[in-house]
Parts: sequence; C-alpha cells; structure tokens
Amino acid sequence: MKRTVWVVALVVVVGLVAVLAWWLNRRESEPRELTLYGNVDLRQVQLSFNNSERIAAVLVQEGDRVRQGQLVARLDTRRLEPQVTQAEAQAAAQRQVVQRLRSGSRPEEIAQARANVESAKADAVNARQQYERIKSAAEMSAGRAVRQQDVDSANAALQVAEAKLAVNQRALELAVIGPRKEDIAEAEARLRANEAQVALLRQQLVDAQLLAPVDAVVRTRILEPGEMASPQKPVFSLAITDPKWVRAYVSESDLGKIHEGMAAAVAVDSFPKRRFDGWVGFISPVAEFTPKSVQTEELRTSLVYEVRVFVKDPSDELRLGMPATVYLDTEKEKGRQGETEKGRQR
Repeated sequence: MKRTVWVVALVVVVGLVAVLAWWLNRRESEPRELTLYGNVDLRQVQLSFNNSERIAAVLVQEGDRVRQGQLVARLDTRRLEPQVTQAEAQAAAQRQVVQRLRSGSRPEEIAQARANVESAKADAVNARQQYERIKSAAEMSAGRAVRQQDVDSANAALQVAEAKLAVNQRALELAVIGPRKEDIAEAEARLRANEAQVALLRQQLVDAQLLAPVDAVVRTRILEPGEMASPQKPVFSLAITDPKWVRAYVSESDLGKIHEGMAAAVAVDSFPKRRFDGWVGFISPVAEFTPKSVQTEELRTSLVYEVRVFVKDPSDELRLGMPATVYLDTEKEKGRQGETEKGRQR
C-alpha cells in the first residue's frame, strides 16, 4: 500500500516537473523583443523667394548648417528701392492733404472772406446809389436828361454787385464751416491706399532677403547669382535635423504589441555597437502593402501598418534614407500594462 502511494506521488511530481519545464521552454521560445525594419526619415523644405527678380547673392553652400532667421540669399533691389521712395513721398503728400482738410479754414482765410464780403457790400451800395440817381434824373426830365441805355447799364451794374455780394457771403459761410465730411473721408481713403502701397513695397523689400525658416542643413543649392528667381523656383532644399524618425512597418499580428509612446531602440549599420533611444510616435490607422524598399521577413504582398519611431539624435549622426532596425521590448511593456491593470483594480 505504501509502495503504491509512493509510486503515485512520484508520478505526480514527475508530471509537475514536466509541465513546468514545458512552460519555461515555451516562455523562453517566445520572442521578448519585436524587431522592425525601416529607413531614417526627416522633413525637408523647398525654400524660394516671394518676389520675381534676379538673384544678387547666395550666401551658403551644400552641407552648411543654418539657423532660424539666418540670411541665406538676397535679390537685386536696385529697381525696388526707388519705387519705395516714390510711394513714401506720395503717402506723405496725401497725409498733408488730410491734415489740411481736418484742420479746416485758417483764421486768415476767414478774415479774408469777411473782407471780401464787406468790399462787395460797399460795391453793391455804390451801385444802388448810382442806379437811383440815374433813374431819378431820367424820371424828372422825362427821359431827356438821361438816356434809357444809361439807366439799363446802371441797373445791370447793381445786379452784378449784388450777385458778387451773395457769392462772397456764401464763400464766407463755407470758410467758417470748413471742408465737407465727404472730402475728408475721400482724402483719408486715398491716404490709406498710399500707405498700403508703401507697406506692400516695403514687404517686397524685406522679401528680397531669403531667411532660413528653421534650423536645418542645406541639402541642395539649386539657383546661383545672376539667375532669375520666382516663387515657383526653389533656391535651396533644406533638411530639418529635428525631429528625425524611422519609418518602419509592422504586421497586423504584431500590431497589438505596440502603442504610441512606447520606448524603442534604434540601430544602424554605421554604428553597430550603439543604439539610439527613441519612442513610437505614430501608428497608421490604415493598412497598406509593404514598400519594396523595406526588408521584412513576411511576404511582400502582406498588409502592414506604418509606424514612425522618433529618434533622439543630438549629434546629428543619422542621415536621410539610412537603413535602420527598431527594437521594441514587448515583455517589458507587458509588465507595465499588468501593473497598470492592478492599479486600476485597486
């Protein structure tokens, strides 16, 4: 009986050992690290002038590092500068017109208008007296002492004098009132148009200097001094050194093992003993066929998802198009996910 119990216990122990060995062997056989393949990628800028003019100078070469705001090329501005001067002079003249209209009539102009009214009044009084005398003489002599023509001439002179008085009185009123609001508004609108033209020409003068928009490296110098530049013709091709990423592809079966923000290590053939730190920054929501330039262990026709693994490269040692291998520690991520789930349950 005892022997039978010992045999059963021994069989159970052997079975447990076999199961444990099988589980350990399976765990060791499962890959702890997910490997992806791709190429180093970065953003590029095609830098061109806003104006169409002949290039005066190109100040950087291929391979030069440029900083944001650095002058890299400039246009010939000998024809643009006189246009700016002319527009500024026109704006200044129109500004004086607006100021004159806003100020209204000067006191001297109003005084002159009043003097004209007084002079016209005196002429009108004199003309009326002259007409009255001639008319009275004609009536007393029954037309024998004064001709009718003289009476008509005196009457016409009186009407002219009264008309001049009315004109001068209206001129005085206008001088006191000042310019019309419509005239002031028109002058102000012309001033704004002139100032806008000045601003446009000044901006064209600023745009004649080509500045680097970001910190970058000059990849290609396309145009040279003496060539005609235009917004459609780039002068430089710039490579932005930060950020950099590896464009890799993951199969659908491994898609659940990675997530955005997951830590990664990147290796390239140029630095075989070194790994660059990185992280998963983007996972495409759309499947696609594997590009021919990417070497994977699956078939070319299998569907994969694009993954961008951003890389820390402060020394700028990685180059565009460089083949790269991405290593993702899936076992470590499983441990983190387990700890997160335990924290949620608590």
